[in-house]
Amino acid sequence: MKYKNIIFDFGNVIGKFKGDYILGKFASTPEDYDILADAIFKNWVALDAGTIDYDQNAEDTIAGLPDHLKDTARDFFENWFQYVDPLPETWKFIKELKARGVPIYLLSNASTRFAERALEDYPILKEFDGIVFSAPLKMAKPGHDIYYHLFNKYDLLPSECFFIDDTVENVIASKELGMESILFTGDIEAVKRAIEFFYKRFPGHNHMNDIWNQNNRASQFRYRYALPLPQPY
Repeated sequence: MKYKNIIFDFGNVIGKFKGDYILGKFASTPEDYDILADAIFKNWVALDAGTIDYDQNAEDTIAGLPDHLKDTARDFFENWFQYVDPLPETWKFIKELKARGVPIYLLSNASTRFAERALEDYPILKEFDGIVFSAPLKMAKPGHDIYYHLFNKYDLLPSECFFIDDTVENVIASKELGMESILFTGDIEAVKRAIEFFYKRFPGHNHMNDIWNQNNRASQFRYRYALPLPQPY
């Protein structure tokens, strides 16, 4: 494989995060949805960055809503996590990487509440060699400081890492710091091709010999069975 370490984002890479879908599980009418969306998602980036407190933001948001939506919003802030559905192909890929002994890490923008619950709610994260969530550190992607934190905490060299994220700005930032990366669109096969996952490398092994041996075996097969050699065009 081409890289020593693989670094994953969480949202829409490991778990499907779609705000409209999740909020739709709580709002009972289109009108309620619009009111809740404006109030709840207004501070979402700040929650991920850890610049505001999760519980205080929830209470402030609830206080500003019509009475008939206060319990709905409280339910959302306590339980939205359960509607971040696993992306099964990524979970399978993570297990394949671990079966090969490849170190894997998580670098995710997420609120303090999500960070507290993540290992319990998403057991696949127990497979990871290291996890960095943004809000507890009060830093977030695409800021370079959170990438440096990951490198320093786990003694990683950017040139030995491959990063998977679904946000263009985060991918650009990773490349600025010397990591190869891919903008994830749900295609795990594209990730595997990018890291040369299908071609297992062994220390000290000359892979050009593999190519020569394959061609040599093909020639011997043709000779044994008197097959014509392919002719040039």
